[in-house]
Amino acid sequence: MASRVNSSFTLIPNQKHRRSNRRSSYFSNTVITDSQLLSTLGNFKALPLEIFHMILRYLSVKDVSMLSMVSKTVSQHIIDYISTSSGSKRLLLQDFHNLELPDGRQDSTILEHYRSLGLLFKRCTLLLPTKERLKYIHKTLAEVSCFKFSGCAAPLQCLGLSCYGMFLQTLTAGWDELECHRVYNFLCELTNLPRKMQAVVCSKPGSARKLELRIRLFCRNALLDHWTHRSDSAFWLTRILKPWPMVNQARLLYIIFGPISPQDGQVVWQKMIEGPTDEPSLKGLADAIKLLYDTGTKEWTVDDVISLVDELSVVPREWLLENNARLLILSGNNICFTFMASKAVNGRAIELARLIVFLALVCEKELYCMDWAVKMMQKVCTVFSTPVERNNFLQSVANAFACVIMEMMQLIMSEDRDEENRSFLNLFYLVHAQANFHKEVLYLTMNTLST
Repeated sequence: MASRVNSSFTLIPNQKHRRSNRRSSYFSNTVITDSQLLSTLGNFKALPLEIFHMILRYLSVKDVSMLSMVSKTVSQHIIDYISTSSGSKRLLLQDFHNLELPDGRQDSTILEHYRSLGLLFKRCTLLLPTKERLKYIHKTLAEVSCFKFSGCAAPLQCLGLSCYGMFLQTLTAGWDELECHRVYNFLCELTNLPRKMQAVVCSKPGSARKLELRIRLFCRNALLDHWTHRSDSAFWLTRILKPWPMVNQARLLYIIFGPISPQDGQVVWQKMIEGPTDEPSLKGLADAIKLLYDTGTKEWTVDDVISLVDELSVVPREWLLENNARLLILSGNNICFTFMASKAVNGRAIELARLIVFLALVCEKELYCMDWAVKMMQKVCTVFSTPVERNNFLQSVANAFACVIMEMMQLIMSEDRDEENRSFLNLFYLVHAQANFHKEVLYLTMNTLST
């Protein structure tokens, strides 16, 4: 009878029993035996470790990164290989100054290598917490001096920080914001970046030129320039700027994206003050402003971005209005209109009228469509609450053209003969800008009347 009862029991399959054991050992601190480690190596378990390392030498970095996903044990062996002198020498290429190949082929080759290396480290360290991953990676990369903030003696001729940035971008791609915050904080501790930034934003512009250059190169090459998605670039730029007051944000923005000397790469602080500048000198700043405005991150309101533009236009002192107008045009219609509307709302109609004049001047010089400037003025007119305010503004625009022309004429008469030609050419452009601006106004008026 007892035998009959026992035979009616449902037996638990051995497979389920083995699975529960595997799960418990995964979460426990039980020491895994050498035989268990070897079993996860598959066909590689018959090979001595030295032979396994020799095989890795014949694989591309991409293939090694694929192999690292086979098992945890294989991944650990690959990590051990990276730590060897031969593995380190092969993977951590340091040919950052050999730029002899034409068409930038050397640049693209070594950058692509570090993109693949970033993927390898991403996969090898997948099971580690973020903090441990960063510590291990830093320990591995620390021997490369060109990866350090001030590690290279010739930073302008070095691809080290660009390769580091490519590596970092590949490593952190897809990480959530909390992990990326930890990465930025780790880099700040590693490089003492906040203190270095404080030194340049709290001192006279240009008094620490070498440090300004180092900050620019590190922020651009290591943190900002390699992202394919604008939202990622905006995230890292926000990390750089947001800890600082608005006045310091504008200074940092100028250091990172402002015009530089072609001879030594240092920031040119007087560029926006001494005379009209060109589009390339402002494009970096305009792109950064658009990045913060267009990506719609919750940390930047429209008022924040407009205030940043306003603050930027007095770094290190008040810019020439022509340069301010050029920056607004390069920043796009939305930023340009919002900036001008802010002046209209705050009762700064005379400043706004002069800005219209220089918008027209830039359009004339750069052969932009003059009807854009007229339509922008027309759109700004809708911001004024009463017809009287609107009419006063239009009168201010007409007066501003006359005043700016007279100012340029007085400047020509007071200048030396060497500078006279440049000022006269500027006056020539302004007179033509006024004629074309008013022509577009007449076209707009007559078209409105005919309809």
